[in-house]
Amino acid sequence: MPSIAQLPDNDVSLSLQNTIQNAITEKSSVYIHGGNSKLFYGNIVDAPALDVSQHTGIIDYDPTELCITVRAGTLLSDIEKTLATENQILPFEPPQYTSKATIGGAIAAGISGPRRAYSGSIRDAILGVKIINGHGEIVTFGGQVMKNVAGYDLSRMMVRSQGTLGVILEVSIRLLPKPKNEITICLEGSQSFAIDFFQASRTKQMPITASAWCNEQTFLRLSGSEKVLADQLKKLIKENKASPVKDPKNFWNDIRDHKHPFFETTSKSLWRWSLPPASEELVQMNDNQLIEWGGAQRWITTNSPANLIHNSANSRKGYATLFKGGLPETPSFHKLDDNLMKLHKQLKHNMDPHGIFNPGRMYSGL
Repeated sequence: MPSIAQLPDNDVSLSLQNTIQNAITEKSSVYIHGGNSKLFYGNIVDAPALDVSQHTGIIDYDPTELCITVRAGTLLSDIEKTLATENQILPFEPPQYTSKATIGGAIAAGISGPRRAYSGSIRDAILGVKIINGHGEIVTFGGQVMKNVAGYDLSRMMVRSQGTLGVILEVSIRLLPKPKNEITICLEGSQSFAIDFFQASRTKQMPITASAWCNEQTFLRLSGSEKVLADQLKKLIKENKASPVKDPKNFWNDIRDHKHPFFETTSKSLWRWSLPPASEELVQMNDNQLIEWGGAQRWITTNSPANLIHNSANSRKGYATLFKGGLPETPSFHKLDDNLMKLHKQLKHNMDPHGIFNPGRMYSGL
């Protein structure tokens, strides 16, 4: 049975709805947040807070269906404990930067953890949502995809929207069985070795469920049967002098939650780069990087000017986000081209015609 009480509907959603309706009437705006564990991520919103952290509890959880529906303020740690009783997990392994991290915040921020590249993103796992829209209405999207007149899949549009499109009340999520067997191994080697290894592993059908490189070491988490893992370990030890990692669960949690020394021992700005996995080694920042997702996500700590960071990422057909450690007059998110910005404005207008939800959180003017 779930360890979180399965609660009946309560008055919190009605109170939140009333606040939004008043904001519409008064032509004011709100800053939506849950546990505020990702307050640093995004531009500052100058508006009264709308706290959804009290809107908690499981609505429905049937382990046989591999699906859970929860209220947005429910702590990620509580959800994980409940799923653990049934040997199930969230496939996108969301980070918990503080103990107050909520599922609503995970959806709004759209940040996935180490398993993302191998089990899918948050957007892939979303089955439906209940939100308060920009007209002050409580509406539900999910099951068979429901679209508005503009053709948007609204349940998935809420992912990574930073609270700019509506107040998330509830979310239904696809789950995965917890792997019965896992090992984590370490290979010694340079960044270029790691990138080459990640690319080669794609054609070898290795059962990788997490990967990282830092400080001249490549880490792999493998999941599968005992025999498959034993064979993989034997081969990696022979070919690459691999060694098992002690306490692998805490190792990957530290990567996920940014408690690894790479994230905690620097005063420089932290940038998150999204690149094609095969992108070459970033030589000019070689001493300040942590690579994840088989090369597709690269964390970089640097004091380099923002324009150089963006230009370097763009030249590699990727983009960079100022994740933490704000710079004066530097927006968090990469600048969109005119066509994409037009689409964002159209979506914002359709979902939030009065402009009350987290104005400017992602981009100025939205």
